Amino acid sequence: MKFRLLFLLVLVSKIGYSQSEKLDDNKTNNIKNVIALFKQKNIHKISNIISFPLRREYPIPSINDKNEFKQRFSQVFDQTLVDKIVNSKIKQWSEVGWRGIMLDNGIVWIESYEGKITAVNYQSTFEKKLQKDLIAKEKENLHVSLKTFNNPTYKIKTKNYLIRVDELSNSKYRYASWKINKIESSKPDIILNNGVLEFEGSGGNHVITFSNGSYTYKVYRNIIGEKNAPDITFEVEKDGKIILTEDGTIM
Repeated sequence: MKFRLLFLLVLVSKIGYSQSEKLDDNKTNNIKNVIALFKQKNIHKISNIISFPLRREYPIPSINDKNEFKQRFSQVFDQTLVDKIVNSKIKQWSEVGWRGIMLDNGIVWIESYEGKITAVNYQSTFEKKLQKDLIAKEKENLHVSLKTFNNPTYKIKTKNYLIRVDELSNSKYRYASWKINKIESSKPDIILNNGVLEFEGSGGNHVITFSNGSYTYKVYRNIIGEKNAPDITFEVEKDGKIILTEDGTIM
């Protein structure tokens, strides 16, 4: 959850409450509808106002459709989160331009005009344990050189590469990659431990940059962009000149 909370704090600090806009009647009604559905705990109707996929903290898989949502509802929306939504007041919901409407500091986000829930930046006790268990299981299947890290960040597949990015204990990031036909239990073709994270603007887009002599590896995370923008853009530079660019999908 550390990476998501870091993004959330950076986003809120940059946009500031002064940029929040007054809610019109339609947006207020959307908020009231969300509150009412959670008060009823009508999971079927709540599933109709979810924008899928509903992403969860890696390596917990996203919730991809209504059936998955109904099965996993209580894993995400535990009683604590349900109570926060049900007991919230309109003044706790703020519109932040094109990003949507957030509850408090972004614990829940909804789309401004249709009122669909687009993000949940909250982790229940169940999900915290699940994430811990999944990370432990993942470490068992990694090559010995990769088993030590603080938090997994991304596992990416491009046309030619399998790429893994993990956050280390010194707040740096580690890059490891294999040719696409290899697996994570095999020795990586390359490992770099000096990655630096930089945010680009206030929308959450960021890049993690790794240096290797005259080569620079860049992993761009495209959170806000055009509709068909890839999850990841992977670039390699040599002496400042781009020699490779590939789109990537987060696995």
